[in-house]
Amino acid sequence: MTRILILGSGFAALTAIRQLRKQRVDAEIIVVSPRNELVYLPSLIWLPSGERTGDDLRVPLADFFRRERVVWHPGSVLQVLEGGRRVVTDNGELHNDYLIVATGGRYLRKLPGIEHALIPCEGIASAEAIRDRLAAMDGGTIAIGFASNPKEPGAVRGGPMFEFLFGIDTLLRRQGRRGKFKLVFFHPSQEPGQRLGPSAVQKLLSRMRALGIETHLGHKPVRFDADKVVTEGGEFAADLILFMPGLTGPAWLDDSILPRSEGGFVAADAHCRAIGLERVYVAGDVGSYPGPDWMAKQAHQADLQAEAVARNIAAELRHEPASHGFKTELACIVDTLDSGLLIYRSGSRTITSPRSRVFHWLKRKFEERYLKPYR
Repeated sequence: MTRILILGSGFAALTAIRQLRKQRVDAEIIVVSPRNELVYLPSLIWLPSGERTGDDLRVPLADFFRRERVVWHPGSVLQVLEGGRRVVTDNGELHNDYLIVATGGRYLRKLPGIEHALIPCEGIASAEAIRDRLAAMDGGTIAIGFASNPKEPGAVRGGPMFEFLFGIDTLLRRQGRRGKFKLVFFHPSQEPGQRLGPSAVQKLLSRMRALGIETHLGHKPVRFDADKVVTEGGEFAADLILFMPGLTGPAWLDDSILPRSEGGFVAADAHCRAIGLERVYVAGDVGSYPGPDWMAKQAHQADLQAEAVARNIAAELRHEPASHGFKTELACIVDTLDSGLLIYRSGSRTITSPRSRVFHWLKRKFEERYLKPYR
């Protein structure tokens, strides 16, 4: 029987499984990941306020794997060798007929003093640490910012940082403590979040001004100290620093044969194939794909890439051309705990909605609908 090996158990990996079965691919599917659970990262923004707990966002996958006839191989990837056919893990080696690389990326930690900052989207522990630090503070300055991978500017996850910024502002106002805090948003560009589109950037900056959120823009961060942020354009005090660095590929790529982009990701073509390799596909944040400079590193885009991967593998197994590409599309709601801003971007149009309470509830409803197949 054909063996499909999937590295990772995040958004791209799970969508690939569902789409493979939807395409009636009757193959052995093995998933390699340290834990057989999905952490729903988009809702980390609600942990500091208590609207979600860590357990709310952990979705066990054992039942889903059983329903989809998937074998889970517990372990972490160490190497991919022999043209992708052999995968070495810390729990043995596995061979395959088709390989899907969907492990996600990792955050660049090269900025001096980054240990003084919390990286919100690293996971539940980081979001809980933000919650606990906020609860313990009587006042002070909270600095929130993000940056990109200088060798691959698209490798950035800035949207959640706007959500943490506005969400913390809303939380402090609810608690009657906002007057005791200074919020400072910092970014190397004068117009942060450009991939969301010019209209979205202006609305976000306008909202910051309306809420009394200070900005420190156009200056590259140099280092973090325990009590301040230092940039090329000066420094400012900070009692709590939240920072999202740029992304790069996982460390195990250094010892593997997979092709690399300049930014350190797996280099893929428009059909999500690893360049130069046969029957090796890439989906999600681990890959570098051809496309517009605003193409996002987000779960929605990972799902679209995973769908293309599944369709191409199904086509190959039917001895048909594997020529399916993926749609480049950015879709998100920038949530503020009590309202939201809908942003959509494709090759033909860009939409930025007015801020509305409806979008906050739509985001909550989407979480429920998205996770239903896995619960």
